[in-house]
Amino acid sequence: MTAIKHALQRDIFTPNDERLLSIVNVCKAGKKKRNCFLCATVTTERPVQVNVVKVKKSDKGDFYKRQTAWALRDLAVVDAKDAVKENPEFDLHFDKVYKWVASSTVEKNTFISCIWKLNQRYLRKKIDFINVSSQLLEESVPSGENQSVAGGDEEAVDEYQELNAREEQDIEIMMEGCEYAISNAEAFAEKLSRELQVLDGANIQSIMASEKQVNILMKLLDEALKEVDQIELKLSSYEEMLQSVKEQMDQISESNHLIHLSNTNNVKLLSEIEFLVNHMDLAKGHIKALQEGDLTSSRGIEACTNAADALLQYFVLDLREQFARRLASHLNSVFVQQGHDQSSTLAQHSAELTLPNHHPFHRDLLRYAKLMEWLKNTDYGKYEGLTKNYMDYLSRLYEREIKDFFEVAKIKMTGTTREGKKFGLHGSSGKLTGSTSSLNKLSVQSSGNRRSQSSSLLDMGNMSASDLDVADRTKFDKIFEQVLSELEPLCLAEQDFISKFFKLQQHQSTSGTTTNEVEEMDGAALSRSYTSGVPQTVSSEKDMIRQMMTKIFRCIEPELNNLIALGDKIDSFNSLYMLVKMSHHVWTAQNVDPASFLSTTLGNVLVTVKRNFDKCISNQMKQMDEVKISKKSKVGILPFVAEFEEFAALAESIFKNAERRGDLDKAYIKLIRAVFVSVEKVANESQKTPRDVVMMENFHHIFATLSRLKISCLEAEKKEAKQKYTDHLQSYVIYSLGQPLEKLNHFFEGVEARVAQGIREEEVSYQLAFNKQELRKVIKEYPGKEVKKGLDNLYKKVDKHLCEEENLLQVVWHSMQDEFIRQYKHFEGLIARCYPGSGITMEFTIQDILDYCSSIAQSH
Repeated sequence: MTAIKHALQRDIFTPNDERLLSIVNVCKAGKKKRNCFLCATVTTERPVQVNVVKVKKSDKGDFYKRQTAWALRDLAVVDAKDAVKENPEFDLHFDKVYKWVASSTVEKNTFISCIWKLNQRYLRKKIDFINVSSQLLEESVPSGENQSVAGGDEEAVDEYQELNAREEQDIEIMMEGCEYAISNAEAFAEKLSRELQVLDGANIQSIMASEKQVNILMKLLDEALKEVDQIELKLSSYEEMLQSVKEQMDQISESNHLIHLSNTNNVKLLSEIEFLVNHMDLAKGHIKALQEGDLTSSRGIEACTNAADALLQYFVLDLREQFARRLASHLNSVFVQQGHDQSSTLAQHSAELTLPNHHPFHRDLLRYAKLMEWLKNTDYGKYEGLTKNYMDYLSRLYEREIKDFFEVAKIKMTGTTREGKKFGLHGSSGKLTGSTSSLNKLSVQSSGNRRSQSSSLLDMGNMSASDLDVADRTKFDKIFEQVLSELEPLCLAEQDFISKFFKLQQHQSTSGTTTNEVEEMDGAALSRSYTSGVPQTVSSEKDMIRQMMTKIFRCIEPELNNLIALGDKIDSFNSLYMLVKMSHHVWTAQNVDPASFLSTTLGNVLVTVKRNFDKCISNQMKQMDEVKISKKSKVGILPFVAEFEEFAALAESIFKNAERRGDLDKAYIKLIRAVFVSVEKVANESQKTPRDVVMMENFHHIFATLSRLKISCLEAEKKEAKQKYTDHLQSYVIYSLGQPLEKLNHFFEGVEARVAQGIREEEVSYQLAFNKQELRKVIKEYPGKEVKKGLDNLYKKVDKHLCEEENLLQVVWHSMQDEFIRQYKHFEGLIARCYPGSGITMEFTIQDILDYCSSIAQSH
């Protein structure tokens, strides 16, 4: 059995990373077949899996193969059949009961004991062991005993080690040298024991023979330790001597450092003295230019610039301060004079929507740019004073120019309005577009019957109908675009001049007594401010330019906001034009410089324009919500439905290819939903016109509008409008058709009710109220002449309900004709089924219905 276990472990379980713990030779109970083996195994990897594996020999009998495996956790019961008497039979209850007969009772008991111990160790769910001797069910064995793996001892199992390839080869060689190694294992083991004893004795004799050499080795080690001690004493003495030498070397090094530092300072001092000696005197021509040079002519400015550059190399402090004062005084005078001359040119621009050109002023001042750079590096206090004076003079000049410019723009916006349009109010005459009669008028509730200053969708219809309103809107758009187009180059030119004249594109690296080296930066270099000649960082040069621009043009943003407010008062739909134009100019400015004054200012104004646009849309929704209808007039196409069409057409023309298309799409969604809600509200409140007619006509108009304009964001609303139109058309047709043949309809409704109660169709004629005689009476009441008369009355009624603007009369009439024919065929079918063989027919035919409907339609 041991050899079999070894073979099974090697051939079957080792390749599957399993260890074989116990084995039993069995056959199935009640059947005489070849024996097989049940093996208890555990996996070598964690977590441990415990299995019961069935192994049998192959058909040829030359090797073993794995046939079936069960997980031990699936084992429910182990039945040993008899706990007292020896019985080789036992049962294992997995998914079904497996009955086995072991080759011997000992093997069976050993296998069951192993199963019990594996269950105790690895499984939470305990297996039921029945008819098993209590002696087998022991959790532990005495520690001194060496239990075999087959006995089921888990500790012995854990100590099992698999043979490596070399050990396995050695054992095979040893077994080949002994013929009875397999057939007589006990004799083979005895032989190995004897050979082991011989080897142990030889080993002990070898150790005893080497004792003398060990003693000699120990003596040599003692002598080596003494030599090591002597070497350590010598090393300690050497270390003490080196320590004293180190201290002396440190003193020498410190002395050499002081000598070197003294020599370096002497060389620098000599260089400075030579520089001072060589630069004490400035050329007489430069001195004269600095003291008396003409700062009004180009030649004089050039001479002063050259002298100022030379002055940076010399230490003539008095001359430097004198020229700085003269230069600052002259530039202040230039600022005042230029501002005065520029003001004199305002009159020629007062009647035109243009801003004065400051290019000549900038050109004259740029001649002093290098002197401003010299002043900035030499005396920052005077440079800063000139900067403040420039901002003060120019801010007043620009404020006058810009205010006059915006006054002209306001006059042009309001000065050409048609008669009856007043400043601040919308120019609607009050007549509603799309209203062909008094039946279509709506009364809008407002305090004092005054219109809101912001125009509404109700106003917009009249404005679009008027060519003068279209011209006014186009004119406003052009004026607003002209204002923005004039402001942009003005601001950009001034910003470019400031950066060049005040040298804010460069960064100062040194100051005072040595050559000034200027380093180009990317707009992020820090500018320097001086307190008593000492440079200090205050802000980036871009921030300084933006601060100067903000002070000089502080009136632009409020003036733009006032102009926007005026445009909104004139016509709130001007906010559409302003939103598109302002968005485009903001986008252009941000592409140039997102942090510039122009970009920031226009961005702030754009926020105001967007708020006005949102307020305009909100007002339209509020106006629709407050609509009241006349109780005495038919409704027709509601004005705000027709005006939404015109609003959308206007918006599509304005926002074509615009950057802010998304804002319009959001407004469309809000407005169309409000239109849908208001249409349903008016339809529910209508007393003169049926609800279905109001819904049908208005949603047909909405669907036609959205189909024509093809607004992509309103595709869902277009489908919804079409569905509502179709549903209410069908509802109106069905409701109206019940009236021309009212008694016939009631009769057949009664017939259908009897059939629904369970009466057979062919037996309906036996009902007293629905017999053939009663049917003939009802049919006689509707001869062809009466039917045509009823249809004619129905046509007139429909004509009264429908409005002329939408032109749906023929569509509705055709639908009614189709519905009437459908009902006629339905009545004929009921007669054929419920009154078979009676010969009863209607007194008019389908062709008669077609002729009646056609004749009625042509006569009106």
